[in-house]
Amino acid sequence: MQLIQFIKSKTNLPEKGIQNTVDLLNEDCTVPFISRYRKERTGNLDEVQIADIVKFKDHFETIEKRKIAVLKALEEQDVLTSEIKQKIESIDNLTTLEDVYLPFKKKRKTKAETARKNGLEPLAKIIMSQKANDVKSIAYKYINSEVASVEDTLEGAKYIIAEWINERTDIRNNIRWQLEKFAAITTKGVRAKIGDEKAQKFRDYFDWSEALNRCPSHRLLAILRAEKEGLIRVKIEIDNDRALEKIENRIIKSNNECSEQIALAIQDSYKRLLLPALSNEILTKKKEKADDIAIDVFAKNLKQLLLGAPLGEKRILGIDPGFRSGCKVVCLNAHGGLEHNETIYPHVPQNKSLEAMKKINFLVDAHKIEAIAIGNGTASRETEQLIRKIRFNKDIQIFVVSEAGASIYSASKIAREEFPNYDVTVRGAVSIGRRLADPLAELVKIDAKSIGVGQYQHDVDQSKLKNTLDTVVESCVNTIGVNINTASKSLLSYVSGIGPKLAENIVEYRNTNGAFLSRNDIKKVPRLGVKAFEQGAGFLRIKEAKNPLDNSAVHPESYAVVSKMAKDEVTSVIELIGNKTLLQRLDLQKYCSSTIGIPTLKDIIKELEKPGADPRETAKVFTFNKDIRTISDLREGQLLPGIINNITNFGCFVDVGIKESGLVHVSNLSDKFVTDVNEIVNLHQQVIVKVLEVDVARKRIQLSMNYK
Repeated sequence: MQLIQFIKSKTNLPEKGIQNTVDLLNEDCTVPFISRYRKERTGNLDEVQIADIVKFKDHFETIEKRKIAVLKALEEQDVLTSEIKQKIESIDNLTTLEDVYLPFKKKRKTKAETARKNGLEPLAKIIMSQKANDVKSIAYKYINSEVASVEDTLEGAKYIIAEWINERTDIRNNIRWQLEKFAAITTKGVRAKIGDEKAQKFRDYFDWSEALNRCPSHRLLAILRAEKEGLIRVKIEIDNDRALEKIENRIIKSNNECSEQIALAIQDSYKRLLLPALSNEILTKKKEKADDIAIDVFAKNLKQLLLGAPLGEKRILGIDPGFRSGCKVVCLNAHGGLEHNETIYPHVPQNKSLEAMKKINFLVDAHKIEAIAIGNGTASRETEQLIRKIRFNKDIQIFVVSEAGASIYSASKIAREEFPNYDVTVRGAVSIGRRLADPLAELVKIDAKSIGVGQYQHDVDQSKLKNTLDTVVESCVNTIGVNINTASKSLLSYVSGIGPKLAENIVEYRNTNGAFLSRNDIKKVPRLGVKAFEQGAGFLRIKEAKNPLDNSAVHPESYAVVSKMAKDEVTSVIELIGNKTLLQRLDLQKYCSSTIGIPTLKDIIKELEKPGADPRETAKVFTFNKDIRTISDLREGQLLPGIINNITNFGCFVDVGIKESGLVHVSNLSDKFVTDVNEIVNLHQQVIVKVLEVDVARKRIQLSMNYK
């Protein structure tokens, strides 16, 4: 199977669209660029469809690479026949490929290999022929200096037969089918660890069993984490008698001494080779599937977080709250620049609340603060209540902002480069303030998996997690667009076609030469060539540029088309922009060419109606119930305001203003059956929840959104 047919079989997308997308990928075009600016070539495929093509292209290339390695190995062993070669070349999955290669694979010292060296393979062949009756007499002839008895010769022959059985693709596939359909996953607690405090969160799995194909992804990952920590033992089990019977029916065709020996070899092969290997294989596949589901949940949550509502370019006072160490306060200008920092001590043990309130009031006036951002960690509620008591001279919006990952950022190389003369506490407070202004611009500086909007992120495939989350960040950055004159190196590095090195060059050029005045100026950046400009220019914005299109998502390659539209309407480009009536009456067919079609023209018109518009909502003020400070304050039946701070496949977690988040199980989300939690709720959505159950000892809170 060729690449295009392989991708088509996996995605069911149009062949022409797949071929053109693959061609563009081979030309080093990025997914955001292809989906936004090459719709005519792809047949209007969206970003998700193009990402699928990338995924299956990579998968196909992995298979092809492995085929080449296998063929080379077989050729070196001088066992490659035209039949085997043709069979390998027709394979389209790694499992089948490895099964075909298994009989030829160089093995470590095995019992079967030892038996062969001892000259017992002819005996094994005689037994497998199932024609001999007096097997022991035949076996006697194979006694030698290495094999001392008839029993030893028969045992060695059985090891060889067991290996042959293990290498039969039909038998392996039948066991795989049984494992897929009927396997159970069972767990037992390790007696020595059951009493450990660390083990208690896994106590449900000290004695657990369920069908493997019904085990939800989050439970499987929890079980495997507990096993990894040595707290439980895990087994994959099927009906052994049925499995053995299926193998015997395929192999045993006689009723004599040979069949008796083969039956023993089958039992050995199944117990020692087939079941352990294929159980591990099915568990690995289920783990991979669970990883994919967990990563998908993480990716959806991250996207919602990155596209969270920004407050915009405001002068912000950021507070990283604390008790004993005090609250670190920073004042930021409208571009996120640090103007002032100091520490206040309003809480225990110092209790300098009046002094702290006066200081905050003074800083708000002195730095013309428009909004206050308070981190949601330790002492957050107490700090928020303190700030709300202050009588400011003007309206000041007060927000509680997620601190997730702030400590990671504050100790990072990026933070040290940004603030070399300040310690981690100042950097953390700056990050909190900047997150309010623009979550996306600030969160891209943090390793995505450290942001904490998923589950089991440390248990899933780390390479796959990183690639997926990087793709999400790239998609979000390019969806919004980036102001090249204010963006950090971290933010610029995610722009289509740019990357870390060019981002660094852009910042250095900007620092040396001042702000970019036009998109053409971007070409002056060292090492930023034609290809990088083509891929990135449409996503880079220049505010107050001479050409207004430089602050839009219209690609420079389409500027001429916009100029022609304006000329045809006897107006200027500036007057055309935002004139919805004029834009809607344009005959787009007039502007079609060999490279620009209706899909791109529609995108251009949409952008010209609201050039550079930010699709994100505006940040909204939110207040928790002031009477709820700890889990002990919760009572069944209470209705509380909360903010959704995590989403999983089994429900969502809600911050109600205390240390512990409460769970709204999927069954309590709606009065209707919910298949996808993300269709009901969004990250950072403000909700009212009802308290169903409070377990203070285990620090678990059950909530409901279905209480009307």
